[in-house]
Amino acid sequence: MSRKPTPPVFLQRASYRQRRIRDAAKLVPFLGIILLAMPLAWSSGAGEEAIDSAGLLYVFGAWVVLILLTALLSSLMRADASLSTKDTPEQ
Repeated sequence: MSRKPTPPVFLQRASYRQRRIRDAAKLVPFLGIILLAMPLAWSSGAGEEAIDSAGLLYVFGAWVVLILLTALLSSLMRADASLSTKDTPEQ
């Protein structure tokens, strides 16, 4: 009883890339949680729980990075969607 080897699954490059971009977009909120929670682990040394100015600058910088990353992923998804609709023949 020998089995015939199954051929490998072929995914078109555009759909594969679009899936990976969508996967990356789904991970952005978790990255945001991690980045914005990091200053809570910093100790100020004075026994206070307040975030100092370096922590505030870090939070603002992480916020800007998350916005830019989201805008980049959004534009890549939009560009891939428009390319995939152009590639398919109209019926």
